[in-house]
Amino acid sequence: MENQASTAPVMRSFSKAETEASPLKTILVFTLMAILGIGTGFVISYYTHQTGNALLPLSGGGQTTKGQTFGSDDTRTFKDIADGTLKEGGINGEGQYHLVRSGGDSQNVYLTSSSLDLSKFVGKKIKVWGETQEAQSAGWLMDVGRVEIL
Repeated sequence: MENQASTAPVMRSFSKAETEASPLKTILVFTLMAILGIGTGFVISYYTHQTGNALLPLSGGGQTTKGQTFGSDDTRTFKDIADGTLKEGGINGEGQYHLVRSGGDSQNVYLTSSSLDLSKFVGKKIKVWGETQEAQSAGWLMDVGRVEIL
């Protein structure tokens, strides 16, 4: 058997009508993409809210009892732990709250949180899990991800 060369050309010329998309078709494609994008955003937002990956406020009208925990279970990210009584105020613009611990002011842990409303715990003895942040003035600055009432 011999190799027979194909007589069909390798490249094909398209007519002008085949290469131009109609403006209506383009508008419909972009409209469909926008609707699908918005719909996807709503679905993701709904399920994120349902699983608790959004900001985590206290439920139950602010009632807290000893042993309750609030926030993330991600102990790989929030691996640093401290406990004490939560007070309002940071130091030189670092942290919005601080934990008062035995040993004086030098032992305070200054806290901020992007996932919990720490104001609900002011005046309570708590244990926090967080991630230590770089600080200029605070001896220890932590982004809190989990709180337990002691």
